[in-house]
Amino acid sequence: MFSRVTLAALLAAAPVPHARVVSADPVDTTPHVLDGIVNAIALVGGTVVVGGSFTEVSGADRAGTVARDNLFAFDLATGRILPGFAPEVDGPVYALAAGDDGTVYAGGDFPGVNGQPVGPLARLGLADGAVVPGFAPRVAGGMVTTLARRGSRLYAGGDFTAPRTALARLDAVTGAADPRFAITPGAPLTPRVKVTALAATADRLVVDGSFTTLGGRSRPQLGLIDVSGPTAKVAPWRSTAYAPACMRAFPSYVRGLDVSPDGRSFVVVTTGGPRGGGLCDTAARFETYATASDVRPTWVNSTGGDSLYAVSVTGAAVYVGGHQRWLDNPRGHDTAGPGAVAREGIAAIHPITGKALSWNPGRERGIGVKAFLAHPGGLLVGSDTTRLGREYHARIGMFPLP
Repeated sequence: MFSRVTLAALLAAAPVPHARVVSADPVDTTPHVLDGIVNAIALVGGTVVVGGSFTEVSGADRAGTVARDNLFAFDLATGRILPGFAPEVDGPVYALAAGDDGTVYAGGDFPGVNGQPVGPLARLGLADGAVVPGFAPRVAGGMVTTLARRGSRLYAGGDFTAPRTALARLDAVTGAADPRFAITPGAPLTPRVKVTALAATADRLVVDGSFTTLGGRSRPQLGLIDVSGPTAKVAPWRSTAYAPACMRAFPSYVRGLDVSPDGRSFVVVTTGGPRGGGLCDTAARFETYATASDVRPTWVNSTGGDSLYAVSVTGAAVYVGGHQRWLDNPRGHDTAGPGAVAREGIAAIHPITGKALSWNPGRERGIGVKAFLAHPGGLLVGSDTTRLGREYHARIGMFPLP
């Protein structure tokens, strides 16, 4: 049996199932981020933690501003900005994960927090924003772009070079690298190997990035790692779906990914450009335990040339976000092809058919949605623009479950 703390951590990390699609009308209680971009969201108990690249936030009533250096927190129920959580983060935050005992893990491209040279990964207390002593991951040589917490394990990905290259499993309390996790992404499509996104289940770690090998085995931009035992190993699952090239400007084009609440499937979203082919600018579902020698997507939904950056799989829907104009658009090339449906900036896809759902709140496009977080009460959304659901919600908003 899990201890109380470990069980709570597992429940916090697990994907949240929804029985229904969220409302298209955002709640009016979320605060506003007044500049920059939101890259990551975490929920710690009833507190929402928001990370990105910004300097000012305001309450839902927009009465006055509060200085915040790339990280702030608010109460989920009321939207009240936490006054005591104001850490000085010396660079953008790209990833967040909930910790035990009122703490949060923050990863990004920063040398320190509150004047302490902690590197690009820190654990912070929500009560006062202080660095939690004893957590010393020694990540160096690059940034942290993605995090996933499963009980006592914290998975980190990015383009760092220590304690391992681009991908590491750390002790969630001490930050020490786990020697039983020694799988290295390699043969990158970019000058530096980078893990772009990852998601963990009880027995699998799904990883995408600029690599074409994992542990020396061919895994073009996407792979699964078996974490069911003490020693991690590359899972036999393999797909060449992301082996074909997109436009030259996007040598590696995989972006966000998320696993289904039951862990049996996952969805990957991509960029790539309107003149690319294959899975450029798409959302694609894959089966986690497929046994084919070359696993093909269960379905693919194409934007017809616009990037998708973030995805959340809830059971009732697959929410995708970027700066897309359309879905159901496989024959579009920066145009609306036959059958295309307008879905500006945010959309929902049927998890079984792969077709766009009627849910269409709209979002000012900008760069795009960079963060989703599904929770029992709805769906939090982080981006770089100020219009969500045809209302003013600057860079952070929430669609409630009806």
